[in-house]
Amino acid sequence: MNTDILQFQSDYQETCHENILKRLTEEYRKPFPGYGSDSICEAAKEKIRKACQCPTAQVEFLVGGTQTNATVIDSFLPSYQGILCADSGHIAVHEAGAIELTRHKVLPLKGKDGKLSPKALEAFLSDFSLDENKAHTVQPGMVYLSQPTEYGSLYSKAELTAISELCKKHQLLLFVDGARLAYALAAPENDINLPDLAKLCDVFYIGGTKCGAMFGEAVVIPDTGRLPHFFTSIKQHGALLAKGWLLGLQFDELFKDELYLHIGEKANAYAREIKAALKDAGLPLFGDYPTNQVFFVISHEKMEQLKKQAQYAYMERYDENSSVIRFCTSWSTREADVKKCCEIIRGL
Repeated sequence: MNTDILQFQSDYQETCHENILKRLTEEYRKPFPGYGSDSICEAAKEKIRKACQCPTAQVEFLVGGTQTNATVIDSFLPSYQGILCADSGHIAVHEAGAIELTRHKVLPLKGKDGKLSPKALEAFLSDFSLDENKAHTVQPGMVYLSQPTEYGSLYSKAELTAISELCKKHQLLLFVDGARLAYALAAPENDINLPDLAKLCDVFYIGGTKCGAMFGEAVVIPDTGRLPHFFTSIKQHGALLAKGWLLGLQFDELFKDELYLHIGEKANAYAREIKAALKDAGLPLFGDYPTNQVFFVISHEKMEQLKKQAQYAYMERYDENSSVIRFCTSWSTREADVKKCCEIIRGL
């Protein structure tokens, strides 16, 4: 990798936050029991329960997002049930059929700004209930949302509450993917906190991999009796880390002194600076959302110029002469790099 080129492709390009690395050096020669049965994991779980104001929640640590989504969905649903999500949802687009591999059909619905609206969900469920042949179809068993979405947009508390109520009415489970949850929680426009997620969802996870951890996702099941064999199911899916304390240690640090929230605040602030530079340069945003992902439209000529100075993630063709690309900020983004990036953008 050319170290002279600015790196803004994703929020998981560097190893981990320095607090986690420091803690690892302090603990690395100490022996611990395996599979998350250690004191560090228990301390981290207690911190998460406290933050969620859910003292009896079941908390389990897994390694990565796709693994977590597939394990959670397959653990909760019988094979004849599918999962409703926005058509841009991660499980529908960027998981290589991982959910289908577990014998569950992903049922995408048309979204807007990356979100599945309560109205669209209600329309589908109403039509499904009237279908005289519904017994011959995949049965919807769960609704999957991401907070923030693939586009960096946020569900409001009113939207999440409406979807939660629809799920209860139609006996569906509600699962929120929080792979980038730190950036949602830290956004000034956000009105959903961890206790809200614990009240409104059947299961959600707190992302670590994209939010400062080396790896790891923390699954929270607010009703501790809802899935009594979840730990065994994690093992069955090959998702149980023998050296589980390495996961617990990272979340123990992330939930110390509100580090998780501060990571999100820093990344969001840098994203706002980049958006301001794009506005100055006349490069239109592909949706203006308040988290750490910045999507914008750029001509192919300028995109080639930019590629020589800053790395980005290519998203999609916009028209014959331009495409949509993404800059992503994170815990590891440096102020000097943001300033340089803004100079480059304004000079295009």
